[in-house]
Amino acid sequence: MKQLARIILAEDDPADARLALDTLAEQKLDQHTVVLADGLQVMDYLYARGRFRNRSPGHPMVILLDVKMPGLDGLDVLEQIRSDPALRYIPVVMLTASRQERDVRRAYEFGANGYLVKSIDFDACRASLLAFGHFFAVANEPPPGSLQPPRTP
Repeated sequence: MKQLARIILAEDDPADARLALDTLAEQKLDQHTVVLADGLQVMDYLYARGRFRNRSPGHPMVILLDVKMPGLDGLDVLEQIRSDPALRYIPVVMLTASRQERDVRRAYEFGANGYLVKSIDFDACRASLLAFGHFFAVANEPPPGSLQPPRTP
């Protein structure tokens, strides 16, 4: 993989990943999204190691991070990202089925930029993902060192 991702989608559930990709495709962002199944893969991507050692330099514009994943969970990944000066400014939005106050509080304490709850209501989930895609991958000015959004004339 050589192309730099605009979006990292860290999601271990294939159905949830498909829904997110299909929704991002409506904004033509799916081809700029790398789907990773666990936190260890996210860290490998960010540090360009393992199977990602030959990827293009730079950082994604945003990480959409599931809280509950096997191995290294999303909150642990978020904590590691925020503790590294080279990564700490990458926007990270948590994506989870958990509305537990403990999870929400920890996400924001660790520096999450947002917290999206996966809804069983397809339309509500789709609307949240569309808003996420538009804001973080189109409208938001990403931090230095990340892939820049496409500019409209």
